[in-house]
Amino acid sequence: MKLSDVKTILQIVETVNFQLPNGNFVPEHFHVTEVGLVTKNFIDCGGTVRKETVVNFQLWDANDLEHRLKPQKLIHIIELSEKVLGIQDFEIEVEYQDTTIGKYDLGFNGKDFLLINKKTACLAQDQCRVPAEKPKLNLTQLTSDNANSCTPGGGCC
Repeated sequence: MKLSDVKTILQIVETVNFQLPNGNFVPEHFHVTEVGLVTKNFIDCGGTVRKETVVNFQLWDANDLEHRLKPQKLIHIIELSEKVLGIQDFEIEVEYQDTTIGKYDLGFNGKDFLLINKKTACLAQDQCRVPAEKPKLNLTQLTSDNANSCTPGGGCC
């Protein structure tokens, strides 16, 4: 989800909620402690130089039970970040500490923002010769040739 999508959604929602991949919610008294621009310059395993830039939201559970972030307040924080840091319309990455600091992609289900687990991937599969994943079959999906199969009590086993 891009920053412009978040701003559009914040115009129509009444509350700001973030749902974790396990179905639990970030406590409603969370703080957005950072809105930043993160650029990662790297070389993939195939030798290609790459650059990724994301807008980063950091969520923090402060145990400040009287706090509740309103959509308009988050819009104000985002607009200030755009102005001061020159943030453009990049994809959003959310940091939140559950058992450790996790980084999530962001989605929306019509009511709540969804924290979506990020996954690693080889970016140079053609050069790494990563074999294609074999299709997984259940044993029940395998068909047998009845002429060559044993049956209970048939004496062939």
